[in-house]
Amino acid sequence: MQWRFATALIVAGLMAAACNGVVDPSQNVTQTFTGTIPVQGTTIPGVGWSTSKTGEYTIKVSALDPNNGVYFGAILSYAAPDGSCVGQLTPIQQNSFGTVNTQLLSGAIYPGSYCVFLFDVGFFTVAENFTMAVSHP
Repeated sequence: MQWRFATALIVAGLMAAACNGVVDPSQNVTQTFTGTIPVQGTTIPGVGWSTSKTGEYTIKVSALDPNNGVYFGAILSYAAPDGSCVGQLTPIQQNSFGTVNTQLLSGAIYPGSYCVFLFDVGFFTVAENFTMAVSHP
């Protein structure tokens, strides 16, 4: 009797994990965003995105024009309760030495709404247009 109960419990646990478990990064979706980073400024209001699953995320800038050889910064934060990227936001991760075609930010991600801000760390002489990819579950 105990064996049957244990087997049923394991099967139920596996089924529950399959429904709400961690998403394999190879199954992530990739969203592409474009915008402009002003000299001595940040993207305003930032780039918002959300996920309903747990897994891993990565953020990468694939183009910065006209100067793709300069450093820039990136911040990942939780979005505001309304899903926007304005107001008092809680930062999660920051990189002040981002470069084009390198992974800027990455890690575990949980269901919720997030914002990414890109900013000039002091090397821009003109506003920079960017193309950014966010891979998430």
